[in-house]
Amino acid sequence: MRTPVAELVSVSHRYGKVDALTDVTLALHAGQVTALLGPNGAGKTTAVSLLTGLQRPTSGEARLFGSDPRTMPARRRMGVMLQIARVPETLTVREHLHLFSAYYPAPLPLSVVLALSGLESVADRRFGALSGGQKQRALFALAICGNPELLFLDEPTVGMDVESRRRFWQTVRELASSGRAVLLTTHYLEEADSLANRILVINKGKVIADGRPESIKEAAADRQVICRTRLSVAQLRELPGVTRVDAQGDGVRLMTTTAEATARALLTLDEAASGLEVRSAGLEEAFLALTSADDTRAVA
Repeated sequence: MRTPVAELVSVSHRYGKVDALTDVTLALHAGQVTALLGPNGAGKTTAVSLLTGLQRPTSGEARLFGSDPRTMPARRRMGVMLQIARVPETLTVREHLHLFSAYYPAPLPLSVVLALSGLESVADRRFGALSGGQKQRALFALAICGNPELLFLDEPTVGMDVESRRRFWQTVRELASSGRAVLLTTHYLEEADSLANRILVINKGKVIADGRPESIKEAAADRQVICRTRLSVAQLRELPGVTRVDAQGDGVRLMTTTAEATARALLTLDEAASGLEVRSAGLEEAFLALTSADDTRAVA
């Protein structure tokens, strides 16, 4: 087994009487993009705070490069892009990067950071004059300027347009392929599906799923049968395996546990059905299935 670059070992953390994390064990590895997903209040921010040394666990152990995350040698080897960050708005992008780079022993060249973050054309613009998406890219540049071996990205593409987001995704893939570990938290499940080699789902302070995106989707959610049909919603709900019926454009989407049997039964009842497609569930459906099932177990 490769030595993790960061890990939580049997970690629990409380805020007063509130359990934010309960017996969580996870490890981050070089060359891997890990997406940490969960509803609001699930414990994601607490987990990141413990891994980065901003907090200490109530019990268990947090390690960063095999050391206490609060030690300076360990922290210099990571970069962090937080969802909410405040930097002086009167300094230019170039001035910010010069300042931040000075904190690290072997920072990336300025030209490389500007290219990776797509900020070459606004390098001499004041931070306060940047657009929302440009500010996000500037914060990303500050996170990578120290040439980190581990990169934490908290909701990194908020405010970015489609083109900037796609370019950002490609940059993250390149950073991971060069051997860096990346931990991504995002509410854009398409982003997690596109970028991550591994998905961790956390709910109510516990890890409830851990695996490759494909395995998460296959294990946790129904498949989809999409078609145009004259059958009523009531008839569709009676088809074998159907768990949900949704309108989709001029047709319907059936969530089903037995896609082939559902499709055969549908065509038997409606030979004129058209546009028939059978799809695997997306990460969004899998996420909702996992967290809903976990909530149901908690209530029970």
